[in-house]
Amino acid sequence: VGCLLHSFKIPVGYFRFQSRHRSYAEGIFAEIRAMSASAAPGRGVTRFGFTPKETEVMERLEAYGRELGLDISHDPAGNTWMTMPGADRTKPAFMTGSHADSVYDAGNFDGLAGIVAGLVAVREMRQKGVTPSRDVVVTLLRCEEQGLIGSKAMMGKITPAELTARWRPDMPTLEELMREAGVDPKAVSSGKPVVDCAKIGAYVELHIEQGLRLNLPDNPRVGLVTGIRGIIFQRTVKVMGAPGHAGAIDYAFRHDALAATVKLIDRMNARWAERVAAGDDLVFTVGMLNTLPNATFNKIPEEVTFSFDLRTLSIDVRDAFYAEMTAEAERIGKVHGVTFDFGMPGYMTPCVSDPDLMRKLHRAAEKAGVRVLEEPSGAGHDAQTFANEKIPFAMIFVANQNGSHNPDEAMRTDDFLEGCAVLAGLVEDFDA
Repeated sequence: VGCLLHSFKIPVGYFRFQSRHRSYAEGIFAEIRAMSASAAPGRGVTRFGFTPKETEVMERLEAYGRELGLDISHDPAGNTWMTMPGADRTKPAFMTGSHADSVYDAGNFDGLAGIVAGLVAVREMRQKGVTPSRDVVVTLLRCEEQGLIGSKAMMGKITPAELTARWRPDMPTLEELMREAGVDPKAVSSGKPVVDCAKIGAYVELHIEQGLRLNLPDNPRVGLVTGIRGIIFQRTVKVMGAPGHAGAIDYAFRHDALAATVKLIDRMNARWAERVAAGDDLVFTVGMLNTLPNATFNKIPEEVTFSFDLRTLSIDVRDAFYAEMTAEAERIGKVHGVTFDFGMPGYMTPCVSDPDLMRKLHRAAEKAGVRVLEEPSGAGHDAQTFANEKIPFAMIFVANQNGSHNPDEAMRTDDFLEGCAVLAGLVEDFDA
């Protein structure tokens, strides 16, 4: 479950850090939760990207930045930059923050925790009278949940298909939402960044962990992310066989699409277990498995569709496992007399955290007396958009309870402030 580090006495200053920022952080979380509460019967929060609700939340968070004396600006993609001037303003800035949006009826901390952590880090420096060595930017990114839209828009990487997407059938398209929010869709889909990437020296994002490791009883409550897993996925793999009467067609004469599909899934789950046992980083999921709408209990399934989602930090592991799956499908297809059509899968490149940032994060954790665990991120984050632009990145995870993307998501303030202490230490001593 990762590498446990820094099992040492907690400095007295850490408890002062907790007491200084506890009510501040809890107050922001409570206010934003109330502002974005889902309509009944929902129990969580809803702040869809590029909607008036997301804008309202961002404006309130901007107000907290102004209270800390931060310079407020907005990029052409609609993201907010809140800047604490550093001693040397010619150096590329240290950027932190996260996204302000959520999925429908979600938890309050996914995204928001990273923004509040940035505010806490700046607040710590203000209270201590520290001027950072370079500019520190707390960024409020739009619309991460629908495909890293805000950060991709910053880099000019929005696709025509994304512009026509609707978050729900009854909502406007992304292009319409962007225009209403004052964003030019042409600029953010030009292929060229709408910001000067040379002015961003590093991006470090604090986020709730969306897995289980940090919430195990004896583990640290803070994780340092080794990288963001790449993905190869397909929403619809089609398997074609032939229909037949369940009682009349013997085994040798069947072309059973469902039997072949189940066998493939079972074989690939077994191979996944073998690779993990051998030390490979890999997760494999079949999230959907469907027969035709007219399927019935006494008919041999003639057509089946399924999805797959394969994630790993290693391109070699990704490509090898996918090759194993397609080869196994061909072999099983011949045995069962069916064909597998994998179509054109989707890809996302894995991103490995910057080694120098990881070293500095370990140093900050040790100085703060915070135990940490190294782990990969299986979910996508805005941080990978920055990584794809060759901007050094790293992430801090904080334990959460009850998962994410649901109204029962939870995050203990003590755990959050441990993550904040690591971030604040990183920012304060960044160029030391």
